[in-house]
Amino acid sequence: QVQLVESGGGLVQAGGSLRLSCAASGRIPSIDSMNWYRQAPGKQRELVAVITSGGSRNYADSVKGRFTISGGDALNSVYLQMNSLKPEDTAVYYCNAEIPCLPAATMCGHFWGQGTQVTVSA
Repeated sequence: QVQLVESGGGLVQAGGSLRLSCAASGRIPSIDSMNWYRQAPGKQRELVAVITSGGSRNYADSVKGRFTISGGDALNSVYLQMNSLKPEDTAVYYCNAEIPCLPAATMCGHFWGQGTQVTVSA
């Protein structure tokens, strides 16, 4: 069983900062990448940031220069530092793990957390 738990969301004023955390637990041999998605009401879920096991990172254009993704402990923990927040950043933020389907793995593929609400007021 793979479980992802997000934390760190909240209500902040525009220009403020938040740091989101995602902790992965379970029988996880390895993680290929950890991703942060977000979904605003009435809108589709969008990819915000990615970090791979090789250490590469990528960001959506809308958050470049403001958000930083990082990971530790073989990506079993991942973080999203969000600075200079804007009202349009308001959304539920989800952690997503890509776990390779290795022979020893009982669970593999994409796994999602329950999400954490981020609300940015003007």
